[in-house]
Amino acid sequence: MNFALIGAAGYIAPRHMQAIKATGNALVAAYDINDSVGIIDSISTDCAFFTRFESFLEHAWRLRRKGTGALDYVVVCSPNHLHGAHVVAGLQLGCDVICEKPLVPTPAQLDELRDVEEETGRRVYSIMQLRHHPAIHELRDKVLAEARDTRYEVELTYITSRGPWYLVSWKGDPRKSFGVEADVGVHFFDILRLIFGELERLVVHYRDEHKAAGYLEYRKARVRWFLSIDAEDLPENMPGRQPTYRAIRCDGEAFDFSSGFEDLHTVSYREILAGRGFGIDTVRHCLETVYAIRHATPEMPRDGEGHPGLPTRLTAGGDRP
Repeated sequence: MNFALIGAAGYIAPRHMQAIKATGNALVAAYDINDSVGIIDSISTDCAFFTRFESFLEHAWRLRRKGTGALDYVVVCSPNHLHGAHVVAGLQLGCDVICEKPLVPTPAQLDELRDVEEETGRRVYSIMQLRHHPAIHELRDKVLAEARDTRYEVELTYITSRGPWYLVSWKGDPRKSFGVEADVGVHFFDILRLIFGELERLVVHYRDEHKAAGYLEYRKARVRWFLSIDAEDLPENMPGRQPTYRAIRCDGEAFDFSSGFEDLHTVSYREILAGRGFGIDTVRHCLETVYAIRHATPEMPRDGEGHPGLPTRLTAGGDRP
């Protein structure tokens, strides 16, 4: 099948290019306002490339009118605040759409995408690759196998080091990235709901451009969570001082998933192409959670609800919570 990619110069785009190739499909068109996209040649030397969106659309419509070589899928890897518009464009081109997370920033925009799906008869799928990670399957199987009346005590920690470029780029603008809770955290709120059931209570303890922390109470778990892009928050005892730390502790048992992410986009593509992708209804809950976190007023943690990685100075002594 023929694929087009929007946002070809971005950080995550090469994983999508590789997934397109690995699943036996063709990247035939790409668009980005930046032209540093030489990596496309490693996938295809016959891919039309555009730096103006209007030219990209004109090319896509021309392929459709010709009746041969029309696009089957549009892949959206553009900055977060552009996802909605680019998804709609792909659907209206008569294509199914694969979109990086977060799909859109608000529940209302999800409803709008649902309307466009119905109008066009096409579907949008969100990349939620963490659902395919073996460590997540292990934890979910553990919870499903146990019958208990008390909630699990859970700590979620995700620290992914980002350099000064992060805050200079669109990712550092909360109007475009929707904050670290959306840009780096939406996957984790998705899998928490997947494993522990319906969300019943949400509290935010701290939020700024580098990190966020809070407490979530699910039907089966009490979750203290901490997200950060600050390398200073990495555990001191990490081997080799790796730049990323992802871990869930459930009743004291650690489920470390710092590795194992290399091929998850390809797995995601195979699932989508087999008709098992994650659509609007599947991702609605995590987008609603991120939206609620972004609009919550931070407050001091109650006893037992603060994440141990959250420095004391961030929740007491005059600094904003």
